[in-house]
Amino acid sequence: MPEVTGGCMCGKVRYTAVLEDDDAYLCHCRMCQRSSGNISLAMKSVKESDVRWDGEPTYYQSSPFARRGFCSSCGTSLTFEYTAQGSGHMDLILGTFDDPSGFKPKHHFGAESMHRAWLNTEGLPERRSDDYQPLVDRWMKSVGKLPD
Repeated sequence: MPEVTGGCMCGKVRYTAVLEDDDAYLCHCRMCQRSSGNISLAMKSVKESDVRWDGEPTYYQSSPFARRGFCSSCGTSLTFEYTAQGSGHMDLILGTFDDPSGFKPKHHFGAESMHRAWLNTEGLPERRSDDYQPLVDRWMKSVGKLPD
């Protein structure tokens, strides 16, 4: 089973997780939409015992039975977890993996709140960040290089 790493934007909270597969899913429920500020949240379910933390997340009790982990310094959303004893699983937010490219979406959850117009954006014009000169200029002026 492969070990993967991830963490928040500022690096205060890091994790290593052992994965059983490359399955992931998109949650469209209103709670995930609100917590992420987005129309869906891509997540990977893992065993809690397969995750090691270097710097603990801060937790927000987002419902009577679940909490969400985040970095208290930069605000990055990191986890979704049911708080009931015995669940043994948690979800890591896909965008926090150092390399999220290997995951494959296997299903949608919270379909009652799905915004279908955003599911298939194939064919829309695409623009790279490093081709947008005003952004490139800002990075170069601020730190002398583009971000990794």
